[in-house]
Amino acid sequence: MSDGADRPALSQEEAFARIRLLRSPNIGPVSYSQLLRRFGTAQAALEGLPDLAKRGGRAYRAAPAEGIEREVAAVRAAGARYLFHDSSDYPALLRELDSAPPILTCRGNIALAAQPCVAMVGARNASAAAVKIAREFAAGLADAGFTVVSGLARGIDGAAHQGALPATIGVIASGIDIAYPPQHADLQERIAREGLLLAEQPPGTEPRGSHFPSRNRIIAGLSSGTLVVEAAPKSGSLITARLAGEAGREVMAIPGSPLDARAQGCNQLIRDGAVLVQAVEDVVELLSGFDGTPRSTFREPVAPGWDAGEGEEGLESAEPADVASLLTTAPIAVDELIRQSGESAASVQLALLELEIAGRLVRHAGGRVSLK
Repeated sequence: MSDGADRPALSQEEAFARIRLLRSPNIGPVSYSQLLRRFGTAQAALEGLPDLAKRGGRAYRAAPAEGIEREVAAVRAAGARYLFHDSSDYPALLRELDSAPPILTCRGNIALAAQPCVAMVGARNASAAAVKIAREFAAGLADAGFTVVSGLARGIDGAAHQGALPATIGVIASGIDIAYPPQHADLQERIAREGLLLAEQPPGTEPRGSHFPSRNRIIAGLSSGTLVVEAAPKSGSLITARLAGEAGREVMAIPGSPLDARAQGCNQLIRDGAVLVQAVEDVVELLSGFDGTPRSTFREPVAPGWDAGEGEEGLESAEPADVASLLTTAPIAVDELIRQSGESAASVQLALLELEIAGRLVRHAGGRVSLK
């Protein structure tokens, strides 16, 4: 994603076309970015989609304009606005992610995202002690000048928001106009009025299971560090921590009793390289002046040499490589496809783009792709 410096204001027509492009079938953050790179504008990309899909082996129809008109009206009715990836107020740290959401909807004070941010996540069925710790840590971090980011879930998330208000960002897995969970409707509305509320899904979208990992990447991406307060070994909080580690951000955890299953995730994180923290001051010390070099060593393996932007240079004039025969339903790293095909990175990326738009390709974590 490009930065928002010195960009001319979007025309209403181009803004509308961008929303329509992103809502069209088989378009995700990577393909959206590559389409803008190849065609220059979303309007031109929409015109080019049928031909790309045809070369990928399928017919194609973009999202109908009438549906986008209804969406824009719903965003306005909710008191929200759109935030585009190259606008000057798009969060800078989030923009660094390869999978940064091209378009968000927001309500509230967007300036909070420009402050130093720390994510706080943890168990929904949290212990009373952990809820108290989360609330106190969040209040202390807000007093120290940090914005606390979380996902509005029950338990630790809710306590973190309550402790930090108004210096808090809520990232939801639903549309901007849907309160989830329902018992946090009042808290969500308060965050929208006093803090900042962000959503990637279109208005009217009820949260589904697949939306929560996407939400978690935004929580991690907004923040220079993620603090896990209490978590079971297999939980969404650990997904957020993993995403933070992959993004080169600090990963921190508060230790707990080995006898409590809700603490096992945090203890495992610490064993795997997350920084043990016991006081607000520990977090402040780690994140003050964060320069992109985390002290934590918690990482997940990613495909070696992968860069989501690799191959975008020259994408404007590239011809697609013949890589379909190299693909199966087993995920393979894109850089391995480039090596095996003997073609340029741009040509391989264009071929993958055509297959993706045609609905024949799946993108996986770590820069891997497979056939559907």
